[in-house]
Amino acid sequence: MGFSREELLQFQNATVPDLIGPNLKLLFVGINPGLWTAATQTHFAHPGNRFYPALLKGGVIEREIDRGLGMTDDDRDYLIARGIGITNVVRRATARASELTKAELLSGGEELLETVSRYKPKVVAIAGITAYRSAFKEPKAKMGRQAGDLEGAQLWVVPNPSGLNAHETTGSLAIAYSEPARAAGIA
Repeated sequence: MGFSREELLQFQNATVPDLIGPNLKLLFVGINPGLWTAATQTHFAHPGNRFYPALLKGGVIEREIDRGLGMTDDDRDYLIARGIGITNVVRRATARASELTKAELLSGGEELLETVSRYKPKVVAIAGITAYRSAFKEPKAKMGRQAGDLEGAQLWVVPNPSGLNAHETTGSLAIAYSEPARAAGIA
């Protein structure tokens, strides 16, 4: 499955529903949906995104998920059964996260607090240090386990898996994602 630029632009400002089920242990939080994610209704869907390959390599999941084609119901059920959920700081799809406003990130941070309070995961892992710093007014935050919790959940900040994040490899992402997964009792 592929999309033309024009087809993808039709998904600007679209939303993608959270992937959250009962017995949530680990909630991964993206910055916001990209256009490919909105088109496929699959979090972290762009073919260049390394989220699912890193989860597999890090032992967080035990089978491949073909993100580029859109997640199947079986894939969704599999993640939910493992206690893994996915949401975003901001729900609005954009071509790049840099299109988001500071007000959107702050509002999204407040909404994330409500989501965490409602579903009570053991661990929350936010994928993107810049978005975390902006959404939670923590300009000096570093990667890794944060000193404070988020509505009772252990809070981790992990690297963004986007292919645009050239500082990371699938291997380094696998290590970063397996740490909060172990803390949640998954990996």
